[in-house]
Amino acid sequence: MDLSWTQQSFTRRRTLAAATGLAAGALLPPGPALATAAQYTNPVIWQDFADIDVLRVGDTYYASASTMHYSPGAPVLRSYDLVNWEIAGHSVPVLDFGAKYDLNGARGYVRGIWASSLAYRPSNRTFYWLGQIDFARTYLYTATAVEGPWNRLTTISTPYYDAGLLVDTDDTLYVAYGNTTISVAQLSPDGRNQVRTQEVFRTPSSVGTLEGARFYKINGQYYVFLTRPANGQYILKSSSGPFGPYTMRQVLLDLRGPIPGGGVPHQGGLVRTQSGAWYYMAFVDAYPGGRMPALAPVTWTADGWPVVQLVNGAWGTTYPSPAVPAPPRQVTPMTGVDTFDGTTLKPGWEWNHNPDNTKWSVGNGLTLRTATVTHDLYWARNTLTHRIQGPTSTATVQLDHSAMRDGDRAGLALLRDSSAWIGLKRDGGATRVVMVTGLTMDSNWNTTGTGTEIASAPASGGRIWLRANADIRPGTPRPGTFSYSTDGITFTRLGPAFSLGNDWRFFMGYRFALFNHATQALGGAVRVTRFELSTP
Repeated sequence: MDLSWTQQSFTRRRTLAAATGLAAGALLPPGPALATAAQYTNPVIWQDFADIDVLRVGDTYYASASTMHYSPGAPVLRSYDLVNWEIAGHSVPVLDFGAKYDLNGARGYVRGIWASSLAYRPSNRTFYWLGQIDFARTYLYTATAVEGPWNRLTTISTPYYDAGLLVDTDDTLYVAYGNTTISVAQLSPDGRNQVRTQEVFRTPSSVGTLEGARFYKINGQYYVFLTRPANGQYILKSSSGPFGPYTMRQVLLDLRGPIPGGGVPHQGGLVRTQSGAWYYMAFVDAYPGGRMPALAPVTWTADGWPVVQLVNGAWGTTYPSPAVPAPPRQVTPMTGVDTFDGTTLKPGWEWNHNPDNTKWSVGNGLTLRTATVTHDLYWARNTLTHRIQGPTSTATVQLDHSAMRDGDRAGLALLRDSSAWIGLKRDGGATRVVMVTGLTMDSNWNTTGTGTEIASAPASGGRIWLRANADIRPGTPRPGTFSYSTDGITFTRLGPAFSLGNDWRFFMGYRFALFNHATQALGGAVRVTRFELSTP
């Protein structure tokens, strides 16, 4: 688009690169010159939002991110200053791409919403989200407001892998996409069909893999912004139109990032502020928490190439805050209390796969009725997840378990391919609070362990508070701990610390998860009356 409006296989990401070496770039002076101005600190969002596409519409900034198997998918974030962000909605309301996304005979772990694209078309004042699913086809959704409703506009038979959508100054829609071999497609004026596609660039073997396309038109030049996973960023430039030919230049490689123990900032997008300043919003691999957005200013060379501004040879931990108009309001914090009032879930929540909507409700708390009979949490429907706030945070839930039935399991999990939980087991008419660990998957995302109870205590009455604390600082494996309370004031630790795995191949980071499933028969329920996400 015209930037006055600015905006999987397991081999698709390399092992996290060691954050060593320096990238070429202009240096910002450290020390007093920075300290005198208002500053922001990276990561600007210490939650798991990867494969970022970022744009500006008027005085508002938007970003989109990957969600894999979580539903709804493709969250849209909103900001007025590029630093403080809120979750506004989701571009993909339901993952209706096959039964595996319903946990119906198959599972969609590490599939679904990968790197996709968000754009705005001024001619019809419409947002467009575009992404490919399962290497099979591409879906395009539209909305006139990011909160929704979002509706599917079309399905295109060409799978635009890691796509970047461009709304050109003449209103033509183009898509840059591909892995190593980069192509550009032109869509029909209504966006429903592909008019043409053409290979425009083949990555030199000396560079390796390039993917994660973002497509821009800046000062009459066409640019395709590409990532070398997971340690580099490159850009292609064409002066001859969207179909090239393109020349390539390195933006960064093995650049030290702003999160201690984390990886190299990469795979994001460029955005221009109202005053004409440019920024690059990338993500940093920072497992076990996931991939965290970081922001850095960008300048341009006289011949039209972007240069990331560095601090002491690295992506800065702090930079001067962007000069933007005063925000019209404060954004909604990503931490705090949710009492599940109203008639819908707040946009910070995403289900593990699509939910059975007949088995949950909100209003006067969140009611989770058992939706699956299973001993395997990874097969249980209606597990509701929330991102963890880094570097450390605590989730506390108040739970009414008086309507549980024999065989039911309900609680609060630290959910990933290696998981643990604290919660309630009801058997033989008695209820216990337990800590369970050893829920595991293999590298094909098949369950290898359904969990072992390692601590328990009696649970009298019908109400309990459950708490999980997560340390998601990257580097060595970090601890998660669990505790419970009968009065919401005094908490008792239950079980040993759980080690959060930091392998990258699950892509998504750990999440807090609320669940209730049956092991004998459906019919039971729990009610979560309060959820609080807090930081020290």
